[in-house]
Amino acid sequence: MAQTEVLPAAIKPRVGRVADPCVMVIFGFSGDLTRRKLIPALYNLASQGALSREFAIVGLGRTPMNDDDARKKMTEDFKRFASGAIDGDLWDWFTRRIYYRSGDFDNPDTYTQLKDAIAKADQEHGAKGNCFFYLATAPNYFGSIVEHLSQVGLMNESNSHWRRVIIEKPFGHDLDTAKALNQKLLKVASECQIYRIDHYLGKETVQNILALRFANGIFEPIWNRRYIDHVQISVVETVGVEQRGGYYDGAGALRDMVPNHIMQLITLTAMEPPISFEANAVRDEQAKILHAIQP
Repeated sequence: MAQTEVLPAAIKPRVGRVADPCVMVIFGFSGDLTRRKLIPALYNLASQGALSREFAIVGLGRTPMNDDDARKKMTEDFKRFASGAIDGDLWDWFTRRIYYRSGDFDNPDTYTQLKDAIAKADQEHGAKGNCFFYLATAPNYFGSIVEHLSQVGLMNESNSHWRRVIIEKPFGHDLDTAKALNQKLLKVASECQIYRIDHYLGKETVQNILALRFANGIFEPIWNRRYIDHVQISVVETVGVEQRGGYYDGAGALRDMVPNHIMQLITLTAMEPPISFEANAVRDEQAKILHAIQP
């Protein structure tokens, strides 16, 4: 049965909706994206009261570790990448929700073990059957991972439970492979279950572009070609390739940055006001900019 815990004092009162109870499964748990971005972001959400108490993480990777090893590793990494002071009680609360399984992403047995681990985390933390899968892996695994999840029933939604899969860029190697990946995903998941994301859009400055443009009485009237000579977008990185050489050898720096990060910034900078800030309305206006760019 799920255990009721007293929340650490570091968790701030939440204004607005708290996330649903759920288990988050991270494929590529021991990778760079997890330690540098995902875990610090989840901790920040917890400190803001945005995470449900009924929340747990199941990490999956090829590195052999048990739960305690994974928690120790995440603690060491978090001390390096945390964006601010770390509250010990909150971090303890957070790490008790971390579980780990090792396995090969192409091995069907891995997913049977994963299903058992999700059930354990769900039972211990009362996640109510909700689950989402974050694919922080090499892009060539995306399609096969979702197929394997479907084969063991982990993409099935029933009794008001929801299942989601989150796929980072690059989404395919080119247009043809992107279409093929899309078709593979839609065979085993509905469109509303699939989230194709670009983590660059989570940057605070990027998120502020729309507010700066459309809610600012100074800039909105003059944000057009009559008053702006040109726009220069600079991607000034402070982090090098480091341990991501294998990824860059396959994807390349151009494909890693331009078709996603840079194009997203261009569309947000140049788009017309959407009819609402609902996702499809914003996407439609961004798409118009991409259609208007001359090759």
